Amino acid sequence: MPKPDFLRLKPPAGVGFDDRPLMAVGIPGFGVSIPFLTGLYGPLRPGQAAFWLGFGWFVALAAAIWLGNRWLLFKQREHFDWFGNPVRKLSMLVAANVLYTAPLTVAWLYGWYALAGLPADGAAIRVVALTNVICVVFVTHAYETVFLIREREADLLRVERLERSRAEAELAGLKAQVDPHFLFNSLNTLGHLIPHAPERARAFCDGLAEVYRYVLASRDRDLVLLDEELAFVRTYFDLLALRFGAAIRLELDPALETEAGRWLVPPLALQTLLENAVKHNQLAEAAPLAFRLDWAGGAVRAENPVRPRRSLRPSSGLGLANLDERCRLALGRGIAVEHDAAAFRVAVPVALPGQRVPPGRGRLQ
Repeated sequence: MPKPDFLRLKPPAGVGFDDRPLMAVGIPGFGVSIPFLTGLYGPLRPGQAAFWLGFGWFVALAAAIWLGNRWLLFKQREHFDWFGNPVRKLSMLVAANVLYTAPLTVAWLYGWYALAGLPADGAAIRVVALTNVICVVFVTHAYETVFLIREREADLLRVERLERSRAEAELAGLKAQVDPHFLFNSLNTLGHLIPHAPERARAFCDGLAEVYRYVLASRDRDLVLLDEELAFVRTYFDLLALRFGAAIRLELDPALETEAGRWLVPPLALQTLLENAVKHNQLAEAAPLAFRLDWAGGAVRAENPVRPRRSLRPSSGLGLANLDERCRLALGRGIAVEHDAAAFRVAVPVALPGQRVPPGRGRLQ
């Protein structure tokens, strides 16, 4: 035969914690201690059979009170909650505890006195009934506190998962914008070379295939090793050199190359800054545009001189804004831009593999 609901010790689904160890200690603890403290055994001593009969009797009472109130608590949680109607929840909780515990205790104790052949002690019965009600209210409060803590943890976890999903979707959208933006600029460069330098255009096309292999390989990765990104920047610089010759120069800090194997950076981050420098500044072989990458302790600093083009095409505004947002989502902090009349500097954050911030955390700080 299936057990009634109130005799099933395993908590129902959704309770959030297993209270069976607590019951294994609490039920015999109350069943043994309260009768001794309130004098329910009267003149009986451990050498008498009635004493041990009472021992089992009072433990059974403690079990009936605990399991019954536990069942009432779980049933109330199915219909009432603290946030919807706290006054009704509290009144129902207290009423159920008192109206169940007090009558059961009184009836059980009168049964004990009849079974043991002792005169009923009204004062002891009142004290035990009050003690049991207070203990039940205390234990119920402990249950409700644990429930609220677990619900709070579940809510925080749910919010974190939603925020993570939102951030990952946003990051995927940003990364999807990078690919066509990169391809658009590369095709513009190729279109410039074809009529002016067909041989260099062929070499550029071959190099573009190598470069775009990295773009496709990194599109599903939020972060890549810094040395991979530096290798990609060198390859991309070779493409620029096919178009501009000695009018552009790439400078790498030796300390940066030393640290590159340990740190992570968003893919295409440094290439975006190199592309941005070429797009917005004049290039000439007599005065090459020097694009420099330095190690700045926890960041890669890109720097180039400011030489605004005379006929600058309207900017889409995608480059730096996209890079800043990708860094915030993947690393928890954005880029730092310094701009004066002489130089333009951008610090790109990096992280060790174990220091990565979960997507979304940077948006919340």
